[in-house]
Amino acid sequence: MTGIVVVGAGQAGASLVARLRASGEKRPITLIGEEHAPPYQRPPLSKAYLKGEMALERLFLRPEAWYRENGIELRLDTRVDAIDLADRTVIAGGHALAYDELVLTTGAVPRRLPPGIGGDLGGVHVVRGLRDIDRMAPEMATGRRAVVIGGGYIGLEAAAVASALGLDVTVVEAAPRILQRVAAPETSDFIRKVHEDKGVTIREGVGLARLTGEGRVTGAVLDDGTELPADLVIVGIGITPCTALAEAAGIALENGIRVDARGRTSAPHVWAAGDCASLPYRGARIRLESVQNAIDQAETVADNIAGAERDYDPKPWFWSDQYDLKLQIAGLNTGYDRVVVRPGTSHWYYAGDRLLAVDALGDPRAYMVGKRLIEAGRSPDPAAVADPETDLKALLR
Repeated sequence: MTGIVVVGAGQAGASLVARLRASGEKRPITLIGEEHAPPYQRPPLSKAYLKGEMALERLFLRPEAWYRENGIELRLDTRVDAIDLADRTVIAGGHALAYDELVLTTGAVPRRLPPGIGGDLGGVHVVRGLRDIDRMAPEMATGRRAVVIGGGYIGLEAAAVASALGLDVTVVEAAPRILQRVAAPETSDFIRKVHEDKGVTIREGVGLARLTGEGRVTGAVLDDGTELPADLVIVGIGITPCTALAEAAGIALENGIRVDARGRTSAPHVWAAGDCASLPYRGARIRLESVQNAIDQAETVADNIAGAERDYDPKPWFWSDQYDLKLQIAGLNTGYDRVVVRPGTSHWYYAGDRLLAVDALGDPRAYMVGKRLIEAGRSPDPAAVADPETDLKALLR
């Protein structure tokens, strides 16, 4: 008996199969993942789990037994090698598995440094999956020297954990400032000071030329000739959507697997959700790399497989934990032309008079108010936002 096959056992895949069963879907469901562990939370991996503050089982989104109890076949340690669109089968573990509906929740992989500049040396790590963190954890010892390549959220979160564990940390960012791609200068300045106050060295506007070492990394040479000693290197230079399976099957791509507003790909009976999928949003096409998008989009796809015919209307929000600071972000700041600063607590992005996004810096109230305003399509007077005497909750009335 054919059924629903989901390729990719991360947050999106796990959310999708749970939603299908909760909505009364009776067909067989198979969830296929390449990792050994059942679906787990990724955000705590590089924080509480890496620090030894969270046990492995606490990472799991659901106990492994839950899948059996709900009639979901969970195939772990299994790679899908091909999709046959004509026969509606996937080839996994050397066997053909037929599907009525196929969902690709293949996620993304971290970008790595090329082997030609030392990317394959021992002691060079990326931050993405459980295996990555398990390899890195034994090296995070007090007094060791860590060089972090990349000053985005991934790199800065890794730097914060390494510093908290007592390592001597240097962050190297090729762009003129950290977080340049995703945040305003005001937010970059705030975050930079947080790190520097913790003893982290941040080098901006200089790239990595190569890593040094025989078999294992011993240093990093920068474009300006600076040589940094390194006992380990953490690479945080972004992620790439996993699209090879879709591409080989002839499914349309566009910065990810291209889907319509309901999660359908260009191939009949094939859907996609999560980090691997690019979706329409306000006249553009984007990928949203966030836990919440993975959940919300996957649940929309599940509903549409069940016949809902519902468009996905994303409500973008993100967060980043660095030391004891929680940075919460509501909305997307693309196209902003000014930033309104609420001193010490939040930065509000406007395009003309329209509020686009809010960076809340340890201020959950600013985040909550900003998120509700953005989702309601309301834009408060920038002067009122900037006035520290303004009660932000009053802006909701």
